[in-house]
Amino acid sequence: MKLFLMTLCILFTLGCSNTPSSDEWITLFNGKDLDDWTVKIHHYEAGHNYGNTFRVEQGMLKVRYDQYDFSDEFGHIFYKTPFKNFHLSVDYRFSGEFEDNAPSYALLNSGVMFHSQSAGSQNKEQNWPVSVEMQYLADLGDGKRTTGNMCSPGTNIVFNGKVYPKHCLQSSKKALPKDQWVTAELIVKDSKITQLINGEVVLVYSNPTIDANDQTVKGAAAEFTQGGKALDSGYIGLQSEGQPIEFRNVRIKLLE
Repeated sequence: MKLFLMTLCILFTLGCSNTPSSDEWITLFNGKDLDDWTVKIHHYEAGHNYGNTFRVEQGMLKVRYDQYDFSDEFGHIFYKTPFKNFHLSVDYRFSGEFEDNAPSYALLNSGVMFHSQSAGSQNKEQNWPVSVEMQYLADLGDGKRTTGNMCSPGTNIVFNGKVYPKHCLQSSKKALPKDQWVTAELIVKDSKITQLINGEVVLVYSNPTIDANDQTVKGAAAEFTQGGKALDSGYIGLQSEGQPIEFRNVRIKLLE
């Protein structure tokens, strides 16, 4: 009996040591390659990194369009594992010249998608993943923009106790200049989402669900258009929208 109990204790200890605690940061992007990530670009099958859009250079994950003429090849690169409750931290920096053929709203615009469908579940002609986005914007020089916003392709969220009726919800943080590194954090705990820019809480909302009436996403499979279905977990994806951008220090804490 003593031997049995000792064996259980050892197994329990080993099991706990392999489970990341909320105090441990897990690196998602290793600065060397994209082995743990899958690209999905509009008009192309999952896994096809058209035009080398997503690439690793100088330890950064870069988004570039120098090998094709961008028009509507909106893309994302998704980490291999879905997450439920987590604290995500990403450094981003806008750089380079905006693609002239891209829509004007995409100027100095990118983001991170979460609670998203996977790359492989998206149809070839699907333009956006059903997900929630923490949107990143850079200042256009007029001081009107904010960053750390929320956008909701194919989804709804609750803000101030009500379903928010618009596609994007502005944060309280003024957008920062181009070519400046910014740290964006996303804390998702149960149904509550908290967004931070450079350590400052800029937006809080909750209860993401699928919106069957949303017209933003085109070409999604029926299982991702079930109105009212709660989104309490999913994949994390970094965005390509026509504006060159760099990402680094992509890491996550798992929350119990």
